[in-house]
Amino acid sequence: MEYSPPPLFKQGASARVKMMVFAGISIALLLVDSRMHALTAVRQAVGTVLYPVQMAALVPRDVALGVGTYFSSLSALEKQVRDLKHEQIASAQILQQAQLNIVENNHLRKLMEARERVPVKSMLAEILYDTRDAASRKIVLDRGIQNGVELGRPVIDNLGVVGQVTRVFPFTSEVTLLTDEEQAIPVQLLRTGVRSVAYGRGKSGTMELRFTEPTADIQIGDIVITSGLDGLYPAGLAVARVTLVERNAHGPFGRVVCQPLAGIERNTQLLILTSSPDIPPRPPVEEIKVGRKIAGKMAPIKEGPKPAAAPSTTPGTAPAATAPAATAPAPAAKPATAPTETTR
Repeated sequence: MEYSPPPLFKQGASARVKMMVFAGISIALLLVDSRMHALTAVRQAVGTVLYPVQMAALVPRDVALGVGTYFSSLSALEKQVRDLKHEQIASAQILQQAQLNIVENNHLRKLMEARERVPVKSMLAEILYDTRDAASRKIVLDRGIQNGVELGRPVIDNLGVVGQVTRVFPFTSEVTLLTDEEQAIPVQLLRTGVRSVAYGRGKSGTMELRFTEPTADIQIGDIVITSGLDGLYPAGLAVARVTLVERNAHGPFGRVVCQPLAGIERNTQLLILTSSPDIPPRPPVEEIKVGRKIAGKMAPIKEGPKPAAAPSTTPGTAPAATAPAATAPAPAAKPATAPTETTR
């Protein structure tokens, strides 16, 4: 019985022979192509035919690269967005701080200019916080007894009067604003010179000129300034602007409402006036002179010294010849009574 491999495993030429044949064909094609360029058209045709196959073969690679690039780009973009947001927040904070510094510097510059215009000494102070009492209009400053702050000192800004120091502590002081209901300040109108007293109106944030006559020359838009009559506020400081005038013909006084000019609600730095204006001292109280009216009645006039011949003027006691001597001192008595008439 003869044994032989099946036809599937039959081998023709050996692998060495095949390799030599194909190597020779390749060398021949290379020589022909390099010398005569005869295969250029064939190469282009084969490349055109095989291009779709090549692209199809590269699809898995391109998909894998695209997916990897997509996810890497997505993560990089997310990181970049986070970094940009952080930078934006930091830039916004820096910008806000810069704007705040600009506003504060401008306000401080205006305060320095106002400090030069005020005729008394002043001290720069910063607002720490508002008081807890919602019914009052008060603030707390960072200057106290250790800094030379005294009770009752006026507080101003570059636009006008803000309030008055009502409580003093070692390192802080409490200021009652002009709009507080318990605060009052003597004022006068800049245009006409009409004097009055401005009282705060509490939560409304306005002031009212009380005890003004209905016929007083007051108009909307008039500027109200300090009169300086109290000896505490320097004269000429801006206080408020008239916003409402009501004339009551049936009552003794009219109603005048004013809006404060100072930045009471928007300031962070203020000026405390540490000295009083230079005004002459008050004159001493004079004694009651003879002839002054007391309780609506004329005081009795003291008579001058009577002359020796005065008794002769009584009827029936002196002859007619002595009458001129008795009447002679009468002119001299008039100067004694003249000062009493002028003092009435």
